[in-house]
Amino acid sequence: MDFPVGSLETPALTKAQLAELLFVQIGLNKRESKDMIDSFFDLVAQSLVDGTDVKISGFGNFQIRTKAPRPGRNPRTGEAIPIQARRVVTFHASHKLKEQIQDDGESSVAD
Repeated sequence: MDFPVGSLETPALTKAQLAELLFVQIGLNKRESKDMIDSFFDLVAQSLVDGTDVKISGFGNFQIRTKAPRPGRNPRTGEAIPIQARRVVTFHASHKLKEQIQDDGESSVAD
């Protein structure tokens, strides 16, 4: 499915587009579609905030990783500055998703 892009940015699938797909393909009304998408992402975000990994079968895993404090430097001044410990979200694609990406990439290169 093609998604129109209104700017020069890299094309991205938006929550609004996902809600529109639910409306068109499943037949939910627009309000229900938007609420379902918002609820899904709220649930994923809250699970990650709570420290729970999110695994979506056939897609991938979202995990929280704690990064240790480390020395850094200001790129403009070269001044040494400490970087605080922090938690970051990482995503690891499933083998199924990786295969789909590779298969699609090979067919589009051959065309």
